[in-house]
Amino acid sequence: MSANLLNYVLYQTGWFATVLGAASGHALAGSVVALAGLGLHLALCRSRRAEWTLVAVAGALGLVVDSAQTALGLLTFPSGTLAGWLCPPWIVVMWMQFATTFRFGLRPLLERPAWTALAGAVGGPLAYLAGERIGAVALGEPRAAALAVLGVVWAVALPTLGAMARRRGPGVYPTRA
Repeated sequence: MSANLLNYVLYQTGWFATVLGAASGHALAGSVVALAGLGLHLALCRSRRAEWTLVAVAGALGLVVDSAQTALGLLTFPSGTLAGWLCPPWIVVMWMQFATTFRFGLRPLLERPAWTALAGAVGGPLAYLAGERIGAVALGEPRAAALAVLGVVWAVALPTLGAMARRRGPGVYPTRA
């Protein structure tokens, strides 16, 4: 299996585990599955320090950004929240896990900052809409404002994290001899 495919499978497994876990009231179980995938990814990475730094920064950024949106009433998380204004840990895990794709399958996109911003502006809100449809998050009213803020946040966050990932070079998993 190629490194990009394995990375994609680990990310998608974590995404579905966190979202479905949160939607069904089992946010902790979903987070454990996602963290196991994240741990496997980090164990396989040849440049663990670079990857861990990127993952930690993405998690911190996600905590700040999604907590601010929660405090403003733009996002509501029905389960897994520890405090009313603080985003739940499972969404932070999701930000961390998303960062694991930056040096692998998303690398070609991230090498084009304008396209990266556009992808963030469109893809970020779409991901939250998918999470809302499943029942893991609710967008605040007016919805257009919540979606616009998400678009701006992701139009800035994705190129910023992408630049950090580019400076660390491509991701590499060991290959079989």
